Amino acid sequence: MTGKMLFLPSHWGRGAGGEGIPYRLRPACLPLTNRQTKNGGHPVFHRHSNSKRNRKRLEIGGNDRKNVISPLFLWERNVHLWREGPGVRASPNAIITLAGDASLPARPVPREGEVCIVYELNQQARDRLSALRRAFDEASDHMLGYPVNLDFNYDEILPFLNYNANNVGDPFHGTNYRVNSHEFEREVIGRFASLMRLDPDDAWGYVTTGGTEGNMYGLYMARELYPNGVVYFSQDTHYSILKILRVLNMRNIMIKSQDNGEIDYDDLRETIRINRDVPVIFMANIGTTMKGAVDNLRQVRSILGDLAITQSYIHSDAALSGMILPFVPEPQPYGFDEGADSLAVSGHKLIGSPIPCGIVLTRKEYVSRIARSIEYVGVMDTTIPGSRNAWTPLMLWYALEKLGYEGLKGLVAGMLEVAEYAEARLNDSGIQAWRNPNSVTVVFPRPSPEVVSKWQLAPYRDIAHLITMPHVTCKMVDELVDDCVALAPA
Repeated sequence: MTGKMLFLPSHWGRGAGGEGIPYRLRPACLPLTNRQTKNGGHPVFHRHSNSKRNRKRLEIGGNDRKNVISPLFLWERNVHLWREGPGVRASPNAIITLAGDASLPARPVPREGEVCIVYELNQQARDRLSALRRAFDEASDHMLGYPVNLDFNYDEILPFLNYNANNVGDPFHGTNYRVNSHEFEREVIGRFASLMRLDPDDAWGYVTTGGTEGNMYGLYMARELYPNGVVYFSQDTHYSILKILRVLNMRNIMIKSQDNGEIDYDDLRETIRINRDVPVIFMANIGTTMKGAVDNLRQVRSILGDLAITQSYIHSDAALSGMILPFVPEPQPYGFDEGADSLAVSGHKLIGSPIPCGIVLTRKEYVSRIARSIEYVGVMDTTIPGSRNAWTPLMLWYALEKLGYEGLKGLVAGMLEVAEYAEARLNDSGIQAWRNPNSVTVVFPRPSPEVVSKWQLAPYRDIAHLITMPHVTCKMVDELVDDCVALAPA
């Protein structure tokens, strides 16, 4: 019998009498014959050996060409091919449906005589992965202190992980590397631009690895526009900003914060007045890390106007609240319409993703100052990294497409409801709690180390906080409060 072959380790498979053959790895290519097998279209095994190792050869055919199965790219779950056959067709774009509820797109049929070698992990390695997954599951059930949404599902686009896709270069220009998701990335930038109150036709940006890269890009842009500028930021600014300023070698001055985490506008005014001979680069917090405070861009612009500052640049760190304020009735000033020149938002926080990511936005006119052409990849070099993964832009596009404006608005409303419940529940239990307007960050006195560890709370000095992300329920809040009361420090 002739046909395409798949070599498997000799201990795989248990014969062709209706028993399943487990495929544990991906991507595993299942090449097939176009001929009918002796078994009426069912799998037939033949023992094959060579000098190095024993293998089994699996040939699968059909009663006619319509029943020939396209190659399967199998996933990490255990998938079985049964005697009855998975009932798939040969169309290259068909969805293959296997027993065990796995649905995956088919790739084109391999060339005649193509051979795939499948290697498997040893049992010790599998056990380590199983243990890691159990640890992840347990930790995810007690995630209250960090701004990440655990409620997401990207199964529908998982097949794209089989490609070496790369969004190298500027998403608004072409590239010689055609396995990319630039088209989807541009749509993501357009949608975020609208939410941040920037005309999409005037907007430029790209999908980043997260908030730190987005903030670095904004400050890099400011430095290129105003090389002798001074950066002003508050005490409550994210710790990465000081690191970025050292990397970029930018002059900077820290400004006092108010008790609620918002910048002290009087101190800001006086400090700028003293240094009004140099351009102002203001690092705005649109939701501080520990207290969720929002620096008022309108008030900052007013200070710059009163002091007759003619050269200024505002970058906004809107990692979490940037995806909350567009959906509330009375948001604090936060967007480009209020004076922002660039802005960074996280994607793995409110939207949720298995990989940290975010977006950075600015105006096209600024980007032209730093762009340069790179011939060998056919791109405009306008981003901080060269190679960029094409997966996170696709995830953000998928989430935005699926949720839409109303879906995101519903997520935010639910988060704020749980935040209000958590604040009241803590106070009713004798634990003084508070939060800023439009914030899902509930601040309360630092609990015992056992509670901090169990619920993965974020402590800082004498306070801690919980953040009511979409996966956080009132039941989780109740359990946390009960633990705080039961394990209160003496």
